[in-house]
Formats: sequence, C-alpha cells, structure tokens
Amino acid sequence: MNPENLEDDLRPEYDFDFSKAVRGKYYKQYIESTNVVVLDPDIAAVFHNAEAVNQALRAMLKFAEQTSSLTIRSSQAR
Repeated sequence: MNPENLEDDLRPEYDFDFSKAVRGKYYKQYIESTNVVVLDPDIAAVFHNAEAVNQALRAMLKFAEQTSSLTIRSSQAR
C-alpha cells in the first residue's frame, strides 16, 4: 500500500484538533469513580478474582451487621 495513494475517508465530525485538547481534563472525575485495590500476595493467592473478593467482603459485612446488635446490647447492659 502506497502512502501517497491513501485517501482520508474520516468523516469531518471526527476530525479533532488535538492542539486544543486539555491534558488530564477528566482525571479527577475518573479517579473519584474508580476503586482499584491492590491485594498483598498472600491474600491474592486465596482470592483468584474480583468475584471471590467481593463475595468474601459481602459475607464479612453481613456478619458484622448481624453481630453489631450483640455488641450494642452488651455495652448498654453496663
């Protein structure tokens, strides 16, 4: 394919002028909506994917919710 014979078939609405682009314009919004967690190697060895981690965390939250009432009652009894 000869570069001289290439035809610009890009639609005019897709012709973007990058000289007017702003670097990192949406960086803050992206970071605020992204939750990336890096697991320590010993933990990552047990949880092979995000689904396994989420399942374990949900179980812990459910357990904490169920047992929180026990803690409240015992502290009120004093």
